[in-house]
Amino acid sequence: MERVLDEWLWQEEYWLPPGISWQDIEMKENEGRHPLPRDLLYTLPLAFGFIALRYVFERLIALPLSRRLGVKDRVRIRAPAVPKLETFYKNNNRQPSQSEVVSLVKQCGLSQTKIQTWFRHRRNQDRPSNTTKFCEASWRFVFYLAAFTAGLASLINTPWFMDHRECWRGYPKQPVSEAHYWYYIMELGFYWSLLLCVSIDVKRKDFKEQIIHHIAAIFLIGFSYCANYVRVGTLVMLVHDSSDFLLESAKMFNYAGWRRTCDALFVVFSLVFLVTRLVVFPGRVVHTTLVVSLDYFQPFFGYYFFNALLLVLQALHIFWAYLILRMVYKFVFLGKVERDERSDEESEVGDEDGEEEEPGEEEEECNWEHRKGSINSKLASLANNCVLNNLTNQRNMNSRLPKAR
Repeated sequence: MERVLDEWLWQEEYWLPPGISWQDIEMKENEGRHPLPRDLLYTLPLAFGFIALRYVFERLIALPLSRRLGVKDRVRIRAPAVPKLETFYKNNNRQPSQSEVVSLVKQCGLSQTKIQTWFRHRRNQDRPSNTTKFCEASWRFVFYLAAFTAGLASLINTPWFMDHRECWRGYPKQPVSEAHYWYYIMELGFYWSLLLCVSIDVKRKDFKEQIIHHIAAIFLIGFSYCANYVRVGTLVMLVHDSSDFLLESAKMFNYAGWRRTCDALFVVFSLVFLVTRLVVFPGRVVHTTLVVSLDYFQPFFGYYFFNALLLVLQALHIFWAYLILRMVYKFVFLGKVERDERSDEESEVGDEDGEEEEPGEEEEECNWEHRKGSINSKLASLANNCVLNNLTNQRNMNSRLPKAR
């Protein structure tokens, strides 16, 4: 197996610039640590450790915190036990078509309205509660905040933090400090844990984009470590962590109902996200890997592969920035935000049949004025209906009076 890996996977032309061999980048003990692929094996058990730690954190810290902050869950109507409908729901389709509903009518002996209502209530049962979403957001907030703080502390005094040409001086024979080694290992282990838990986490409309992001991040971190792109890799991770903890904190206060705090945090997050992901990341990081690096070595496979992964991340940044800017446009120019662009609602569940709407993410639900106006209009409509009912009842009573007499 080792011989096969040496012949196919660890070929020098894949990982090193032309004219450089593995022997050229070997370091002595006094020269520092050189990144080795086997170091990444520690990230897999670390990922399971993160999952276990998350389980303990959510139950011992996040859950009591949600109660203290006033997080409230919706009371949902439970669907009655109908074995045939339950089997169809789990094995076939969560939102049956009209022809499937007709077939179920014949099998169960229920009306179409009752079957459609049953499926609507059953889908609502599977929707995550606000407490579940709060616990997930609080766990990510704690990690992203700790990762950003540790990453900034380890990079702020490095020469490549301000001068990105320093990322390539002496490449690929660049020693890796202990702080940056652990920064890499912790980040990669955390992204492995996110990918392993993606099936049980809250699903949003950008579910597929999130999976692509996690896979691209894992490949990016792993490949950059093996190819000793550690200096650029630390900058990439720091840029991402700088806005992620703000987003998760806004989610937490949104689920707790702290609207003003949520609004303020989302404004700060939007500014940081747009600046770091649309200006700093392409203008500094991607530019130094695509252009500046060519002043120090000739292009090779690792150069193209690494930059391709960075461009995939940039495409996702543009997609998410589009969602954020569209919300800002609706709020500023139209005075309202209809729904969250990254709703917590599962992507395959629609609202066309009038089912219960879950609160979305922090971005659109923070518009308290829109909520208040909607509630007032519903109260007015309810009041009008009550008046009309009273008048109707009064007319009916008057029409019966002669007969009574």
